[in-house]
Amino acid sequence: MEKKDPFVLRHLADVQPELWWLDSDPLEPAPHSALIGDIGADLCVVGAGYTGLWTALLAKERDPEREVVVVEQYETGAGASGRNGGFCSASLTHGFANGLRRFPSEMEVIERLGRENLNEIEATIARYDIQCDFERTGELQVAVAPWQFKKMAELAELRNAMGDNVQVLSLEEVQARVHSPSYLGGLYDPDGTALVDPARLVWGLERACLSLGVKIFENSRVTWLEDVDDAVRVHAPYGAVTAARVALGTNVFTPLVKKARKYIVPVYDYALVTEALTPSQHESIGWLGREGIADSGNQFHYYRLTNDNCILWGGYDTIYNFRGKVRREYEFNSDTYATLAANFLTTFPQLKGIKFTHAWGGAIDTCTRFSPFWGTSHAGKVAYVLGYTGLGVASTRFGAATMLDLLDGHETERTQLTMVRKRPLPFPPEPFKWIFIRITQSAIRYADEHEGHRNFWLRAMDLLGLGFDS
Repeated sequence: MEKKDPFVLRHLADVQPELWWLDSDPLEPAPHSALIGDIGADLCVVGAGYTGLWTALLAKERDPEREVVVVEQYETGAGASGRNGGFCSASLTHGFANGLRRFPSEMEVIERLGRENLNEIEATIARYDIQCDFERTGELQVAVAPWQFKKMAELAELRNAMGDNVQVLSLEEVQARVHSPSYLGGLYDPDGTALVDPARLVWGLERACLSLGVKIFENSRVTWLEDVDDAVRVHAPYGAVTAARVALGTNVFTPLVKKARKYIVPVYDYALVTEALTPSQHESIGWLGREGIADSGNQFHYYRLTNDNCILWGGYDTIYNFRGKVRREYEFNSDTYATLAANFLTTFPQLKGIKFTHAWGGAIDTCTRFSPFWGTSHAGKVAYVLGYTGLGVASTRFGAATMLDLLDGHETERTQLTMVRKRPLPFPPEPFKWIFIRITQSAIRYADEHEGHRNFWLRAMDLLGLGFDS
């Protein structure tokens, strides 16, 4: 095991293995009862994260008379929806470059739909008075190596030709925004990203659903789906919901539709949060625009300021566990936290001595194309969307709207997209899946260390249309 720097580790001395977003928040709602007995519904939604709650909310907005029930195995927002970094991005394809490579003929439409989706989220937050610290701060993508900066001008030209509004920043311009000796330049998107408190967003969506008459049951893990004539029975330990239509928002957890299981794997992502910056510390790094920031490597960090000027710092080190196991004990990883802290101090050496107060991790559902995909089963009575790959805070709304289109039999601009009609390539079975992922991660690290050079393995993956480029 690699020896850790004692100087770096001192910054982690007081860290607590807790979600910063859930630490004594007065807006956390009261729990819901478990599902007991058999009930009926027009629509049963499985999963009370972003995908499930957006589905329920949009379903009631489209048809207020529709009886909608949500069934959650833990509590609302217990999965990725309550433990992410709060980057609410307009991108529906895990970044423009990834989308352009996979859906070149549709990318202009996808970008427009992504911007419209983000605008609708902002409008929904205002309409239901959701107190989630929504800030349309934009995003700053920073180059920390010369090869990263070289690609930014071409990327900006392509994006602006398709309706975006981004600008390349020189070393001096990016340093004027945020002071870091690591930055060599940047790409600034002023309105394509908002920052939110992710837990408060999921709780606000929950309250909005309840206000429209949605019923929510917690601590009711759905175990199987039964086809019953013109409906589907959704079975939980103490009861069942018989519904005309079923929407699945299960994220990393084992899909209830067996044929979908081969398309996703769970990878663990981790984050740290610092204590609140003092005025002098904040002055030393600038960052007055409060932009969300991500660096441009294949292995990248994402970071942001919270509402009380703590720094959330995450990403870079993603971990796949053999056979894709999802366990609570995987949510704390000492080695990864040491790596994150070391890279934080390289980016902001002027903040040496600052303490990290919170550390956590969570599983991300990723697929081979790094963007969501959809499917149906049970003769069209069941629909699912999966594979957000960590960029689902905003795209889950789009995923939910598209899932409802499929369930309702509506042909829309969304359902005509190739990204909706076609699924990604599946992962191989174990142990080949684990070997494949480990080789790919090694190749990605090599690329970052050698001016972005993609070796034979990564080029082969590109030809096959596989993801794993970030």
